[in-house]
Amino acid sequence: MTPPTPLRILAISGSLRARSINTAVLQALQSLAPADLAITLYRGLGDLPHFNPDLDTLAPPAAVSTWREAVNSSHALVFCTPEYAHGVPGSLKNALDWLVSYEPFLHQPVAIINARPGAHFAQASLKETLTVMNARLLDAASVALPLTSNTLDASALLALPAVRAQLDAAIAALLSVRP
Repeated sequence: MTPPTPLRILAISGSLRARSINTAVLQALQSLAPADLAITLYRGLGDLPHFNPDLDTLAPPAAVSTWREAVNSSHALVFCTPEYAHGVPGSLKNALDWLVSYEPFLHQPVAIINARPGAHFAQASLKETLTVMNARLLDAASVALPLTSNTLDASALLALPAVRAQLDAAIAALLSVRP
């Protein structure tokens, strides 16, 4: 008997920093994934050109095509983003702008992981944007982690029982979106 095709999750960090706590959270999530869940960390956020409707044609810039294909080939998306000036970073908003008229994004299941409990403005802003874009928010897979440090790596995060438990819960909820 052939094993089922893994559920494909695209994980997007809203941070471009090399040592981002948000990226570390997604790496920790990735390392917890069971065999029937494939979590891919999208690393092209900084490569996307500024959104320009004149460039949103049948042949958009290569980085946009790559971004859209990554979204299209995923069963669900997981975002983890820092908060800048009470909102999401411009690079993440720009990436979302490239998906506004992209039909395969409609009703895409989306989870949000908040790495910083005090960063609720970015989470609210992201939820509002995704709702307007007709994404399907997965509340059961969206968690706020109890982190007080932004210098932890994925291994250190997994050593924290409360963080590991919440990431395990998010994974369990993500598995429910299987097509």
